[in-house]
Amino acid sequence: MTRRILATSGGFLPRVDSGGARPGGLIKRALELTGLARPRVTLIMTATGDDPGYLSLMYSALQELDCVVDHLALFPMPNHDPEEIINRSDVIWVGGGSVVNLLAVWKAHNLDSLLHQAWINGTVLAGVSAGSICWHVGGPTDSYGKTLQPALDGLGFLPYGNGVHYDSEKQRRPLVHELVKSGVLPTTYATDDRIGIVYQDTTAIEVVTDLEVPDPDGPAAYRIECIDGVAVETRLPVGLIN
Repeated sequence: MTRRILATSGGFLPRVDSGGARPGGLIKRALELTGLARPRVTLIMTATGDDPGYLSLMYSALQELDCVVDHLALFPMPNHDPEEIINRSDVIWVGGGSVVNLLAVWKAHNLDSLLHQAWINGTVLAGVSAGSICWHVGGPTDSYGKTLQPALDGLGFLPYGNGVHYDSEKQRRPLVHELVKSGVLPTTYATDDRIGIVYQDTTAIEVVTDLEVPDPDGPAAYRIECIDGVAVETRLPVGLIN
């Protein structure tokens, strides 16, 4: 069974006329990866404490797509049996927020094991920000406050570090470089806002975007490696990764 993860710094675009959200290219790509005409999407918004406003925004946006939407809330208690809803999901989309809190709550409810089995079984795992870092070994986070710190207890389905919002938050790029250079993080993949990376098994195979018309010189993904004691960054434009 092919295992797929879509790790992003986007997924939904603002709806200018109403102040709501609409689906972007990243969430659409997550659905396409299932190969199904009407996939079942489960939203997990643990990173914001299952904020009802965030959930409502996502439900409203996903009405535009041909999919069946449900969600797994863990506050104040699970609204579904976690194993049951995860096992019937074709796509699991994890929202942004605190990756540190997300990981702690997931482990308390055994979601780490359930999500790993779902990934092995072919469920597409995807998400934005905290919902991107969580699949990796870790990455810079503002979960502890305004000064970014590394979170190093990610699920590790992908054996890399992860940097999100790489172009929009000034602390992100230098901290990723420092953590990779020092060996605190292994080789790390990062995404600018509105960009995602598709992993097949544990190989990064494609860079995708929310933008309808990709800009060759615009937002991109990056691979950061430690080579001879130096953090070396390679830009990965939208499209298949060579």
